[in-house]
Amino acid sequence: MVSRGSGVALPAASAAASLLALCLLWGLAAGMWPSRAFPPPLEVWRVLLKEAASGDLGFHLAMTLWRVAAAYVVAMVVGSVLGVLLGMHRRADSFFNPWLVLFLNLPALVVIVLAYIWFGLTEAAAIGAVAVNKIPNVVVTMREGARALEPRYAEMATVYRLGPLDQIRHVLVPQLQPYFAAASRSGIALIWKIVLVVELLGRSSGVGFQIYLYFQIFDVAAILAYTLAFVAIMLAIELLLVQPLERHATRWRRRSA
Repeated sequence: MVSRGSGVALPAASAAASLLALCLLWGLAAGMWPSRAFPPPLEVWRVLLKEAASGDLGFHLAMTLWRVAAAYVVAMVVGSVLGVLLGMHRRADSFFNPWLVLFLNLPALVVIVLAYIWFGLTEAAAIGAVAVNKIPNVVVTMREGARALEPRYAEMATVYRLGPLDQIRHVLVPQLQPYFAAASRSGIALIWKIVLVVELLGRSSGVGFQIYLYFQIFDVAAILAYTLAFVAIMLAIELLLVQPLERHATRWRRRSA
């Protein structure tokens, strides 16, 4: 019989072996084509350690993570509320659907530039621009979840005279949880990429600013060091925070299966 620990260890070992193979392939390709534009993994690693020792890496990673977290919270709260309201009110959905399509197709770069022009090069403008780019996607996902609500549960809540808060907690939230999880996961992946563009265009700190700075001096090793460091943090958040929370939120489905 295979234990749960060995079942978890196998995917982890497979992932580690895959990443090691990628690094070996990267090093082999960099050795066959020596160029400043394509540094080997060891050079990138040395730059990463240097930036970490100086404190610059930690500071700029923290600034980017703060912007990602702030934009994520704003986008998920506003997008979820709007999506549920549109999904539950057909007339409002029909009226505002053209607005939603417009914002879905509005390029992120345009939103960022306009936010900086209208509100200045401020943190509020930067975070707002990122949130505006993500809110329409959250609205679409949560609207579909609201449309799929089972009316029998609402009728049962009425029969048992549940209050508004109890209906939200015991009827609405459990049914919307899969849609919220989908919007949340895609939201994190999209938001941090837009944050880098926001920092590149109008902030003086963050991973995006550092990438722009090292681009000016054509330091590809430093660009890759900052990029890989932030990607590693986002992967850690996905594995250690997002997935465990999702499993915890859906435990009632597994018990009833």
